[in-house]
Amino acid sequence: MGDSCESTNQLFANNPIKILGVQERITSRTNPRVKALRNALSQRRSEVVGIEGLHMVREAVASGLRFDALYLREDRQHILNELPPDTPHAVFILSAEAFDSAASTEASQGVAATMTRPSTAYIPCTGDLLLIADGLQDPGNLGTLIRSAEAFGAAAVALTAGTVDPWNGKCLRAAAGAAFRMPLPLCDAAFLSAWRVATGRIYAAVPKDAQQAHTTDLRGTVAMIVGNEGAGVSQALLQAADARITLATSGPTESLNAAVAGSLLLYEASQQRAQLRNLR
Repeated sequence: MGDSCESTNQLFANNPIKILGVQERITSRTNPRVKALRNALSQRRSEVVGIEGLHMVREAVASGLRFDALYLREDRQHILNELPPDTPHAVFILSAEAFDSAASTEASQGVAATMTRPSTAYIPCTGDLLLIADGLQDPGNLGTLIRSAEAFGAAAVALTAGTVDPWNGKCLRAAAGAAFRMPLPLCDAAFLSAWRVATGRIYAAVPKDAQQAHTTDLRGTVAMIVGNEGAGVSQALLQAADARITLATSGPTESLNAAVAGSLLLYEASQQRAQLRNLR
């Protein structure tokens, strides 16, 4: 290929990892591969998504995801030895200038990958705990909620159409790998109907004037809605909810951050469920 690409087959001759495709050293910022990486890391809502950072790459591999391509800055080639030997991918070595031109973080770790957007399939089942993110705009908040949902035993995090893309880089970092494993279905009318078929109850989290979460039965098939950072839960989902719940607070703060509130609700639900299991 052009664009100052050099074969690096010899570099990987003794590497135990299974390499598929062509391995190249790319030095041009305008190389098609560099452009593809740049687009995957910056343009969300597409079928090809990018992840960046060694921790993210390791978590994706551990979660069973398959890369279309792995991109390494030339000073990070040793990372190949740190990945499982049965991880298949094409590898591209980029000069520092080329890699940094595509990276989405200022202090890049020199490793990134692209993959086809994973499936978010989820079928509601009786007994599931579900979190619904309704119009959240801060990727850090959504990522934190996905991480908390996995930690506290939720079966999925359903996202309404107006919610930030969970494959946003900041969201992925906040989720710390949980987004690779947690089902993230679209929450639309069909999904809510399926939830009702599973005899699911729905609770909308609000700042005040609602029943306390710790006195609400959050066992069984339960969905909890956390709303937009400024506007809260949408009117449509407020009407769909069986009841409204709130967290008991003792200080003068009017409301909690969406990620904090959602995480506390998930914790409360997990504690109630654990107590129920202990009684059996």
